[in-house]
Amino acid sequence: MLKTDKLHQQSLYSISWPLFIELSLHMGMGFLATLMLGFYSDYAAAGVGVANQLMSMFILLFNMTAIGAMILIGHRIGALEYKQAHQLARSALAINFWLGIILSILMLLFGNYLLRLFDVSDQVFTYASLFIKIVGLSLCLESISLVLGAILRSHGHTKEPMYVSLLMNLISTIGYVICIFGLFGLPVTGVAGVSWTIIIARAIAVAALFLIVAKELSIRFKWVDLIRIDMQDTKRLFEIGVPSAGENLSYNFSQLIVTGIIATFGDASLTARVYLMNINMLCYLFSIAIGEGTQLLVARYIGAGEFTKAWKRGLKTVKLAVFASTSVSLTLALIGEPLIDMFSSDAAIVAIAVPVLWAIAFVEPGRAINIVLMSSLKSAGDVRFPVIIGIFSMWLISVAFGYVLGLTFGLGLLGVWMAQGVDEWFRALFAVKRWNSRPWERKFASKFNVKMKTS
Repeated sequence: MLKTDKLHQQSLYSISWPLFIELSLHMGMGFLATLMLGFYSDYAAAGVGVANQLMSMFILLFNMTAIGAMILIGHRIGALEYKQAHQLARSALAINFWLGIILSILMLLFGNYLLRLFDVSDQVFTYASLFIKIVGLSLCLESISLVLGAILRSHGHTKEPMYVSLLMNLISTIGYVICIFGLFGLPVTGVAGVSWTIIIARAIAVAALFLIVAKELSIRFKWVDLIRIDMQDTKRLFEIGVPSAGENLSYNFSQLIVTGIIATFGDASLTARVYLMNINMLCYLFSIAIGEGTQLLVARYIGAGEFTKAWKRGLKTVKLAVFASTSVSLTLALIGEPLIDMFSSDAAIVAIAVPVLWAIAFVEPGRAINIVLMSSLKSAGDVRFPVIIGIFSMWLISVAFGYVLGLTFGLGLLGVWMAQGVDEWFRALFAVKRWNSRPWERKFASKFNVKMKTS
């Protein structure tokens, strides 16, 4: 049985701290895998990195359903319509199951052709192709785990996905060490071993998530649920998920173009960007966690017709996120040179990277506002605004203006990062204006026949 009162009294803190740890585990695992593969072969590390970049584009499509499910289930929970919430969960699982099957097949058939678009060397391609052929099989598992995690979070269970992520990381770490260093007399299997480790870890994670959903939410999925998909649910999930996925895809493609621009500045600039992006994660990790927690709460408040409460929650979270991101980014800028020295002793890289840390301090408060308010707008049903303003700003400001500052004015990597800051602040100002004007209230109330409350 659902503990209704406890669910509706959840605080932002109780929801967000497990999300923060889970995000940290995901980011840390990627860093650790790259580091360990580097001991095996630089070509292997590069190949897996390229392959992961390609597969991340596919995973964004799985998030399309997961984001829609988390928001819509939150609406139904806010309205105390648990039967409808469970039906949405079944529809979301079925959609992602078939989407995962289709994309796994496409990856196996066309993965090598897509890898060739990156124009990598033959040595790097060999490892990337091997990784794609094996890990591509598990895309369906990834699609299922994403939607099951979203179902649990929408019901207030954020600790359980965190524990599953911890289990996955433990299995992966042990597997990586054995495969790369050949412990216990076992042969070194390199990329192939790492790939199969990922599949095993994902399979165990999916099994664990199914058990948790059945135990905590009393939702038991049947094979017939994969065939009998509610078309009305599908339409609603895609109404929210497709624009969200479009925004994310646009951002990732724009960053690929930005990477191409930076590559023209030379290897030192490109390497500096890799190190800075790893450092940069520390600045917005907290914002992502409380932003997702706020998204869950706003969805419930909106579903219950508590629009003023949702509006206030968004503004309170923005203040927290801006304070945290500003504090962290300024601290990193103040310890700039020693910080960069931890990654590289190359004087050229250090000289390029240190000034950019101050540009990061300019970027991050704006990014924090966007992370919180754009996700909150999606929860409120205002899904088109974030994608329209996002695509316009990403390409016109971040890419085009970045090209002008970086190449035409000769500011290099610093110019590109300054343009990114202008992009983030441009969208942030529009996000604040949109959130405060509250056009989503009457639209949502009219569409779903929700009575507006004045709390």
